[in-house]
Amino acid sequence: MEKEKLVHEAYLVSHIVQENGNFPNNPKLPLLIYKGAFLLKPDDTTEAIKKTFAVNGYNNGWENGIYDYHHYHATTHEVMGVFCGKAEVQFGGEHGVCIELIRGDAVVIPAGVAHKCLKSSEDFLCVGAYPNGRDFDMQYGRAEERPENDQLIAAVPLPDNDPVYGSKGHLHECWYK
Repeated sequence: MEKEKLVHEAYLVSHIVQENGNFPNNPKLPLLIYKGAFLLKPDDTTEAIKKTFAVNGYNNGWENGIYDYHHYHATTHEVMGVFCGKAEVQFGGEHGVCIELIRGDAVVIPAGVAHKCLKSSEDFLCVGAYPNGRDFDMQYGRAEERPENDQLIAAVPLPDNDPVYGSKGHLHECWYK
């Protein structure tokens, strides 16, 4: 499927996620939720989302759900595109914001922002990837992870492209101020 037919102008929801206990989050870069970014057809596969991410420089992809415990990545940003189903995801730790993600949504998670699936439909499946194919680490909000992780998060480079829209798009508007 051609990119023009798959990618749709999304409704942007953004949140600055402040530090929350042992979760550093990222008070400089907002969490970006692209509601309705992908117009998926019934015969599309997860490859449609993966290819869009890859064309825009986001690789090291995976397909799965979202872990049911708070975690974050200190060494990379992350993008997820929802292929099917729906999930209620909490961003920022125990007192963070809850967002319902549905088929066709995408979310760009800045390094340091905690995320956890609170509940999901049985068919929930998303595709994830990382800018420039960076390796990801797993952090769990333990006191001993900081302040070292704060320094790692601050050193993560900004992506070259928006994962959905490439050289244009919300990431450039919101992260390159």
